[in-house]
Amino acid sequence: MTRLHALDATAMLSGYASGDFTPRDVIESLNAHVTQWEPQLCALYAWEPERALTEAAASTERWRKGEPQGALDGVPATVKELIATEGHPIPLGTAALEPAPATADAPCAARLREAGAIIFAKTTIPDFGMLSSGLSSFHHLARNPWDLSTNPGGSSAGAAAAAAACYGPLHVGTDIGGSVRLPAAWCGLTGFKPTLGRIPIDPYYTGRCAGPMTRGVADAALMMATLSLPDSRDATSLPYEQVDWFAPAEPPVGLRVGLMLDAGCGMSLDPEIAVAIEAAARIFEDAGAVVVPVSPVMNQAILDGVDVFWRAKFWGDIKDLDESKRSLVLPYITEWARGGEDVSGVEAVRGFNRTFELRATCAELFDSVDVVISPVTPNVSFPADWASPLNDPARPFDHCAWTLPWNMSEQPAISVNCGFSQEGTPIGLQIVTPRYKDLQALQLAAWFESQCGRVERWPGEADSPPA
Repeated sequence: MTRLHALDATAMLSGYASGDFTPRDVIESLNAHVTQWEPQLCALYAWEPERALTEAAASTERWRKGEPQGALDGVPATVKELIATEGHPIPLGTAALEPAPATADAPCAARLREAGAIIFAKTTIPDFGMLSSGLSSFHHLARNPWDLSTNPGGSSAGAAAAAAACYGPLHVGTDIGGSVRLPAAWCGLTGFKPTLGRIPIDPYYTGRCAGPMTRGVADAALMMATLSLPDSRDATSLPYEQVDWFAPAEPPVGLRVGLMLDAGCGMSLDPEIAVAIEAAARIFEDAGAVVVPVSPVMNQAILDGVDVFWRAKFWGDIKDLDESKRSLVLPYITEWARGGEDVSGVEAVRGFNRTFELRATCAELFDSVDVVISPVTPNVSFPADWASPLNDPARPFDHCAWTLPWNMSEQPAISVNCGFSQEGTPIGLQIVTPRYKDLQALQLAAWFESQCGRVERWPGEADSPPA
């Protein structure tokens, strides 16, 4: 039997309703599992097992009375460290800061609690959330549960590791250039970056989204019904729309599907990933889609422009730290950020303006296709203690060329597992739909999952963590 902590949220809720088991049973199973796994995995921050038990007891009583608090009552969940939860400091993954406890839950955390979810922990991130890695100067090194010598990716590193290790079913990450989808791909998960503003967040920024990270598409849809509820603190959020997130999966019959196998810049595509994506394209074609090759939307000038802008912005964020504090930041990040020290305002604006060029190119592409499918990542794995897939601060975003465009164009993009490398590393397929068509992205992902098959066995279902 699947252990209680490893059940999907939908199965947990069904068990609560039938009385087969209780939220307290689930949290007891989860606490024992985390106790065994966490010393090796290092996915969590602010883990509160006793508080989780107390909340589970209250949820158990509500279910006994037939009065659940909300759609997620008693389901374990985590939120990324930089998503505020009342009473917890937000160190932003770095030893350089001394943050005060947050005074209120951020929108994602508030919606989960209102729905009755048990936020039993937060999940780790790299310094300032600036890396596709689990490497941090504050948190212990987060590892990929498929192989502890490899990286879970980032910046939603702990969220991806926790999900694949079956630390409960529901996890929230954030994504400004791929930080939900990249680790989701490397860990075999469903990782959804919705249309900008679909999920209210605080603080907000250009391209920054929150999104579900789950072991299946159905749980991602379940989370969207809660996370997309309105919150006035996000001035960039969309008007609330009543979406039937549980609408059945839709096959791509008659859709014109653009197959993008060239990112236009960045790292070369691993041959095993290319084979997996081409196989996925044939699944779409066999179902009645018209699959056509499409040109990349990125180029090196756009990637370099974004890099220049982000270096300048981040140098502005840390330049006033005294030297003793700044020396605590990961050297990779400070070396990268120093490249922004002498960037002029004109150069920074030119770099930022490249995002509008990218946005126009993405919009033009969707004049000719209904959907785009592509790899999520160019590589299958990299060492756990590397800061990025190349571990080179001169080329920090070369692995983001498949994911970053859809943040800047504000379009829904979802990563879903489409196979494994010969060494057992998960491979992700990215499905991109036009702005506001978030439901279509989930429906296509659910359909593809039904055709390609879900991951049969997760690392967290094993009796003990890998050596």
